[in-house]
Amino acid sequence: MNDFDGLLAPVSVAGRGLANRIAMAPMTRGRADDASGVPSTLAPEYYRQRAGAGLLITEGAYVNPLAKGGPGIPGIHTEDQRAGWRAVTEAVHAEGGTIFAQLWHVGRMSHPLVLPNGQLPVAPSAVGIDNAQIFTKEGLVDHVTPRALTTTEVTETVRDFARAAEVAVAAGFDGVEIHGANGYLVQQFLADNTNRRGDAYGGSLNGRLRFAVEVTEAVTAAVGAERVGLRVSPGNDENQIAEDDPAETYGALVKAIAPLGLAYLHVLKRGEFEAVTEMRRRWSGTLIANHNGPAPSAPEFGARLVDDGVADLVAFGRLFITNPDLPARLRTGTPLAAAATANVYGGGAEGYVDYPAADDRLLAAGS
Repeated sequence: MNDFDGLLAPVSVAGRGLANRIAMAPMTRGRADDASGVPSTLAPEYYRQRAGAGLLITEGAYVNPLAKGGPGIPGIHTEDQRAGWRAVTEAVHAEGGTIFAQLWHVGRMSHPLVLPNGQLPVAPSAVGIDNAQIFTKEGLVDHVTPRALTTTEVTETVRDFARAAEVAVAAGFDGVEIHGANGYLVQQFLADNTNRRGDAYGGSLNGRLRFAVEVTEAVTAAVGAERVGLRVSPGNDENQIAEDDPAETYGALVKAIAPLGLAYLHVLKRGEFEAVTEMRRRWSGTLIANHNGPAPSAPEFGARLVDDGVADLVAFGRLFITNPDLPARLRTGTPLAAAATANVYGGGAEGYVDYPAADDRLLAAGS
């Protein structure tokens, strides 16, 4: 018996059969054309190599021009971007894979050097990142204080998420994942320290929840609940987020979106709050866990989450960079290559599409 039998077992998600319970987590790789936001011409090969995962979730793709977070980030709101992503989905589907696009708005985690015409980043409130820097085309620079979105702009941004979902489906994606984690715009609305609004999108808990709920409802209405996942990271202090009571906040969020019948909830565990177990208690649908633990022990820990019924799927990140055939390696007991530390962000083929599958390594070693 393989220790990973449970993790490698097929599963049905929103009526869609997946080959195994392994997901490739969304990972920024920074290789898109910076001016157009069109995915790299290498992206189809990158995702094709990893199509053995039950579910591929793409790197975050920005939903409008002000949503972009750094150099080389792809977008998903123009015709050219749609065409670029179409090559990716066709490559994955040719291998029998399933792929969701992650819809991303970074909010205050951007900079005038990144955004069109040197515009300020936007956020729920004019609350900046202190004593930290952000990467731009000119290197690391200090954060700037963002501009608070007007109420009208908030509702327009909700519509932008829905339109981006429509572009993704038109590009051939099997579905979309709303990025509501890691201190980006959706979580900035949820968090006490970054949302100081006095309108309907702030103040009370229901006010802070409103943007996340409206985005999820709008995307669901646009492409269907069976094509929509939501990623959250309760209690995550990344990017200077502070949530006073994550159990209350995310318990209320789950209650609000549960009737929609989403394809899945993707929960990232980072920090002290036991996000995965807490959300499993509250969420009856498909749950994807991303524990963000040390890479060498990640598959074993993920297998336990599935075997214990805590998660239905487990998402792995950097291990998928250096092990494009990760599910096959776990099935055959092939040793895993160490997680990537170099060439993760930006560049070309090196560190992107040049990690061979295990069989290729063995053939090369024997030649």
